[in-house]
Amino acid sequence: MSTVYDCADPDSRTAGLSAATSALKSGRLVVMPTDTLYGIAADAFDGQAVAELLAAKRRGRDMPVPVLVGSWHTIDGLVFSVRPQARELIRAFWPGGLSLVVQQAPSLAWDLGDTRGTVMLRMPLHPVALDLLREVGPLAVSSANVSGQPPATTADQARAQLGEHVGVYLDGGPAEHATASTIVDLTADQPRILREGAVSITDIADVLGMAPEALTGPAAR
Repeated sequence: MSTVYDCADPDSRTAGLSAATSALKSGRLVVMPTDTLYGIAADAFDGQAVAELLAAKRRGRDMPVPVLVGSWHTIDGLVFSVRPQARELIRAFWPGGLSLVVQQAPSLAWDLGDTRGTVMLRMPLHPVALDLLREVGPLAVSSANVSGQPPATTADQARAQLGEHVGVYLDGGPAEHATASTIVDLTADQPRILREGAVSITDIADVLGMAPEALTGPAAR
């Protein structure tokens, strides 16, 4: 039986964060608000929970699950080598709507799908999400919808699609921006935009000291 917690009410928010923490640490799934869209979350280091997340979305391992973190510094333990460009983008846009694809640390004991040694990381700008991440640690989080269906911008929309696959729903109100994050691939020498979303290509180019077209050439598509 799933439970919805209204995070606009302080007591309900406290109870919801406690229930969500317990659920995640027990290998169950949680729906949480973020600054972009609602997400379905699992403990990033629990391979079975991540597999259940993919099953709830009816999504294959060929579409690996991104990871959300609760602080800038968490990335140091997750990444093989943090490039200066990654640091610049993190300082400029985290927390916020920018996802970075990087080479993961080889020692990580997790299974997010067929990642080919990479991981997509983001720090969301949402108080409920940050409180949960700081309590539990890195979370595997994908958009809270069945694959191929519209992404959820409210907890009700997420529940309508995911139902009892999720034990705890944290309702933070309608997604403020309702726009997916921008994705930058930093796994090669030349940064590439894989998807434009909440952060503009122009803003990213300004931070990196590059021309926008250099980020969106044929190799980026």
